[in-house]
Amino acid sequence: MAKNIFYMISIFILIAIAGFLLLKGGTTQENTDIPKNVVQGEVQKVVLGTKDYNYYPNTIKVQSGKPVSITLDKSVTGCLRSFTIKDLGVSKYVKTPSETIDFTPTKKGTFRFACSMGMGYGTIIVE
Repeated sequence: MAKNIFYMISIFILIAIAGFLLLKGGTTQENTDIPKNVVQGEVQKVVLGTKDYNYYPNTIKVQSGKPVSITLDKSVTGCLRSFTIKDLGVSKYVKTPSETIDFTPTKKGTFRFACSMGMGYGTIIVE
């Protein structure tokens, strides 16, 4: 009798866990990796760091026609300091976190940014 109760409780627990996992997997959540850029005046300021040996966040959104100022924080090292957005004509080696990469995007679209070696990369969405 004790074994039957034990088996029934075990089965109930397994069903409850499976149901929880299935219900949890069915919900959608907003992507929080895409930051809300801080707009001060007319300049859109973006700060990039590194996470898992890549730029973080690796997807950023900016508005077309407004100046953008990108700062690479102190976690960015090596070739990731050589920042390029080839399709927008942006290329700069940033030695310190106080230097900025300044440009004004005039084309709307989705563009890839990368280090000079292509090891670190991401996407900039110009709306």
